[in-house]
Amino acid sequence: MTRFALYENEIAAKFTKRIVTAARVVDDSTLPKATQELVKIRASQINNCGMCLDMHTKDAAHAGETPVRLAMIAAWKESTVFTEPERAALALAEEGTRLADTSSAITEDTWAQVRKHYDDDQIGALISLIATINAWNRLNVISGQLGGEYTPGQW
Repeated sequence: MTRFALYENEIAAKFTKRIVTAARVVDDSTLPKATQELVKIRASQINNCGMCLDMHTKDAAHAGETPVRLAMIAAWKESTVFTEPERAALALAEEGTRLADTSSAITEDTWAQVRKHYDDDQIGALISLIATINAWNRLNVISGQLGGEYTPGQW
């Protein structure tokens, strides 16, 4: 059940509008769109954000992502369906989302893989994307927004 009408509140609406505007920088970057959706989905799985999972899995499927890849995101380390660059992005997303779970933050191996597969602008976009989806996850989970009603392209 929704605890707070986040998107009907004036303060929250102003804040979320600014997040949407900031996220356009990532949308307009050369970071592949499929990678962007994989990162959003993985962070949302970790954060238990039903609303974001609903949105991003449906948007990814609508954009042509396969059911097998969507089903395997949570077990990406034990899967053969992701490219090496996607695996690097998923590792960074996972470690960046779980910052409080470890004292080492992002591992050197993850950084090496990210640097191997992405240029500086794409890395900047990837870091910004991870920060943004974690912000959305927290807004939605804290306020009790539920998934299930999203239509692809709605937002």
